[in-house]
Amino acid sequence: MFPESTTGPSFEDCSATAEWLLSQTDIRPLVGIVCGSGLGGLAEMLKDQKAFKYSNIPNFPQSTVHGHAGMLVFGTLKGKPCVCMQGRFHLYEGYSIQKVTLPIRIFKLLGVKTVLLTNAAGGLNPDYKVGDIMLIKDHINIPGFAGNNPLTGPNEERFGIRFPSMSDAYDKELLQLAKAVGVELGYGDFLHEGVYCVLGGPSFETIAECRMMHKLGADAVGMSTVHEVIVARHCGMRVLALSLITNQAVMNYDSQKKANHEEVLETGQLRAEQLERLVTSMVDRIEDHNNV
Repeated sequence: MFPESTTGPSFEDCSATAEWLLSQTDIRPLVGIVCGSGLGGLAEMLKDQKAFKYSNIPNFPQSTVHGHAGMLVFGTLKGKPCVCMQGRFHLYEGYSIQKVTLPIRIFKLLGVKTVLLTNAAGGLNPDYKVGDIMLIKDHINIPGFAGNNPLTGPNEERFGIRFPSMSDAYDKELLQLAKAVGVELGYGDFLHEGVYCVLGGPSFETIAECRMMHKLGADAVGMSTVHEVIVARHCGMRVLALSLITNQAVMNYDSQKKANHEEVLETGQLRAEQLERLVTSMVDRIEDHNNV
């Protein structure tokens, strides 16, 4: 027997959770959406909602972070069946990396084909401003360098292959579509494409760490998303992820600025409407991609 910290919830556990959810709603989602800090308003846009508290879902973890509502919401967006997480799970909450990514495996068993992930991130690229939106084209997985990967342990072939590629983690067609939609919406001045770096948190980064990540090629830094992307790709789902730049990473020792979670939530509220419009427009346009 392997400890849960190595293997995480079993396929049978995931199946039981998915079957319970499907028995509670008629929605059969093709799109799964994960809302980051302060961005849970995306779920409010769903029509014909059926919402579940995380605490009421069998085998599901519970969100402990302010700005994460802790609700799984089924409904339709632009007529497309969707499921939306209002709040995600993080390594810094004390969950195993397999527990953090459990909902993505549930998405797969619910029938989801495309996953859209949002997060709040610190800007490392000096050209980025607070309130900008970055489409993630690639990532740097710092915890993964130390062997903290959600696929660690025996591989479950019913989800995916032992060694999945990550060179195509972020779907190029969806990226191009998102850029085109952004331009149509008039977001060209604050929409970027860049590399996201994940750290474990919950402490914000030191100046030296920010400088290092920037030199490695990272444009933004955060504490989530990458682990979910790895599992989504392992499960064969297409991925689009975007970061809302909610604070500028401190790169100068003479600076008096300090990152804080309140700033993250405030920026999320200010830019939420544009972000929601971008995601909604994307859901409307990815219909043709859901039959892959």
